[in-house]
Amino acid sequence: MSSDVQSGGCFEAQIRIPEIKFRKLFINGLFVDSISGKTFETIDPRTEKVIVNIAEGDKEDVDLAVKAARQAFDHGPWPRLPGSERRRIMLKFADFIDTNAEELAILDTIDAGKLYNRAKTLEIPAAAETMSYFAGAADKIHGATLKMSSELQAYTLSEPIGVVGHITPWNFPTQMFIVKVAPALAAGCTMVVKPAEQTPLSALFYAHLGKLAGIPDGVLNVVTGYGPTAGAAISSHMDIDKVSFTGSTEVGRLVMQAAALSNLKAVSLELGGKSPFIVFDDVDVNKVADLALLGTVYNKGEICVAGSRVFIQEGIYDIFLNKLVEKVKKWVVGDPFDPNVQQGPQVSRKQYEKILSYIDIGKKEGATLLTGGKPYNRKGYYIEPTIFIDVEDDMTIAKEEIFGPVMSVIKFKSVEEVIRRANASKYGLAAGIMTNDLNIANRVSRSIRAGIIWINCYFAFNNDLPCGGYKMSGFGKDFGLKSLNKYLQVKSVATPIYDSPWL
Repeated sequence: MSSDVQSGGCFEAQIRIPEIKFRKLFINGLFVDSISGKTFETIDPRTEKVIVNIAEGDKEDVDLAVKAARQAFDHGPWPRLPGSERRRIMLKFADFIDTNAEELAILDTIDAGKLYNRAKTLEIPAAAETMSYFAGAADKIHGATLKMSSELQAYTLSEPIGVVGHITPWNFPTQMFIVKVAPALAAGCTMVVKPAEQTPLSALFYAHLGKLAGIPDGVLNVVTGYGPTAGAAISSHMDIDKVSFTGSTEVGRLVMQAAALSNLKAVSLELGGKSPFIVFDDVDVNKVADLALLGTVYNKGEICVAGSRVFIQEGIYDIFLNKLVEKVKKWVVGDPFDPNVQQGPQVSRKQYEKILSYIDIGKKEGATLLTGGKPYNRKGYYIEPTIFIDVEDDMTIAKEEIFGPVMSVIKFKSVEEVIRRANASKYGLAAGIMTNDLNIANRVSRSIRAGIIWINCYFAFNNDLPCGGYKMSGFGKDFGLKSLNKYLQVKSVATPIYDSPWL
């Protein structure tokens, strides 16, 4: 296995880390200190050093942000603008994202350990495209005229739901910010965003770009802080009409409880996963082994749809396993600014230690560690890509979401067996099916209880393709035009036809 090829400073000298301009809360169009004056440290996972101190928002700061968002919704221009004008501003926002792609990519690299080249050339441009996609929907939100069975004239209106609270995770700081904010803006909502405390830097920069684009004050507010304080205040706030959360199932439960116990606000949850990656014995082993490895270790395994339960049909099990090990040995872990690196550091010490603890549990419960399993002996939260074999369905590493570069390889015989075992999970977020047999592909895709199924591909995301979970992976879809519906509510209007008995 290739180890880290360079230390952090070498590539920083080539790229130049910019001054961190935005460290305060963004409320009602202004960057402001928290009421308490408290700050928290955001850490560079490559070096374990403090990048900067960020304003720590609390309940009182959330109250101010919600007040600004409520004022902007009830009395401001944004919900009342013609959709074409919201579209124009959002397209300008998208242009600013593209223009600032390099700085945004640097922020996500030093804050989240993202691969710089991938962020700059793929993830940031994709976020701009998502903003443009939903901008195009802003002037196409319509109701319907209804043909009634009685003497009534009736129609429906699609109206913005109101003030939205967005709580975003740390694994994809840019994508999760944009995929929540863009449809809510298109719908005409106002909002308060709480980014993950581990990765606040790009969210504050996006708030700045939104203001430059012309988003009115109070429409987009960003409160940085911790989940149990700022996040809980959003979930339980009586003046927030909807909360959208992406994160762990455990915290999703708390969000839903708080929403129910407050004003019964609408909730959408995109939660954890333990997705099956199913390989049948008719595939091109070399190509599919590449996909299987990527399905687990992409983004350091910090991705909710990771295909970390790899089911391999017995006819190709040994050859496939050998190919996997061969590819893992060539996998390059190191400084995410290095263009040759394929895997950067885990996001934080807490996550790093959590992953290592799962590896220990896997060994103690009887799984065989085939390769990897150790941290690198250097600064930064780097962990070797890890493969376990002899994994049983009831083992912890097969049941729980690890959120790291850890793969469980499981042998199976028949279609019926793999369907049963793939579905033997509390999660239902995604699945991969690798086969050249159309009948098998159709049967298994219809049988797996998951929100998105990829056949002979993986991580095939698209703005037109809804993504969301079944079971304890949550409910509500991101991406796709129908995700606008999370931020809209339907109003029915009826009037009697002249001379009808209703008069």
